[in-house]
Amino acid sequence: MKRILVLLVVSISVMTLSACSKKDEAPKVEAPAAAATTQAPVAAKAAGVTGKVVETMNAAGYTYVQVDDGTKKVWAAAPEFKVSVGDNVIIPEGMPMKNYHSKSLGRDFDVVYFVDSILNPNAPAAAKTDAKMPEGHPNTQVASTPPVTVDLKGIAKAKGGMTVAEVNTDKAALAGKEVAVRGKVVKYNAQIMGKNWLHIQDGTGDAAKGSNDITVTSTTEAKVGDTVLVSGKVTLDKDFGYGYKYALIIEDAKVTVEK
Repeated sequence: MKRILVLLVVSISVMTLSACSKKDEAPKVEAPAAAATTQAPVAAKAAGVTGKVVETMNAAGYTYVQVDDGTKKVWAAAPEFKVSVGDNVIIPEGMPMKNYHSKSLGRDFDVVYFVDSILNPNAPAAAKTDAKMPEGHPNTQVASTPPVTVDLKGIAKAKGGMTVAEVNTDKAALAGKEVAVRGKVVKYNAQIMGKNWLHIQDGTGDAAKGSNDITVTSTTEAKVGDTVLVSGKVTLDKDFGYGYKYALIIEDAKVTVEK
């Protein structure tokens, strides 16, 4: 009987020790996956972001700008152009480079949008550059052209259309109406806010008064020096915000490149 009691006591002790051992064993807990990959918030797609430059720097032929649109800050880079803190600029849709490290700047960026050009009305458009991209940058081609001297001689008035000077002179009566104008492209910016921007002239009008030029937006591609036939509605006093105002503009025009 004693032997049985001893065995019973030993059995209970072993069971108790085993239970305590399991109870005291530290539970295996895996860290949340999100905690291991926490990163800074990614900026929204920079398509037509308009805002004020809060920081800028140049490196390897490119200009970097941080733009504040009032709700978020976005970093973008384009072939070197003139810009200053405080300028209001427009960033077209660009290629995002996440967790980008710039060797030339010795700086890390959560996201940088690389674009062909950044529209800055406070400075001339950037000329085409052959500067090579710094290591790690995506390949891109400059799609913006600066104002150049274009031969405006011999441009025939569009059949049933108007000259550049006539449109500017009669703009009040033409607001909201369709017009047709033939001219040459003297300035071109591609894919700004999803559109191509053309300035056309035909040799008529007064440059001092601004009546010698018409701004046109279109999905059609062109280049400086092209003769184009433009058809579209006249819009007056168009304000895109941040200082981008046009006394006269032909938006979403049908553009035919003639030569």
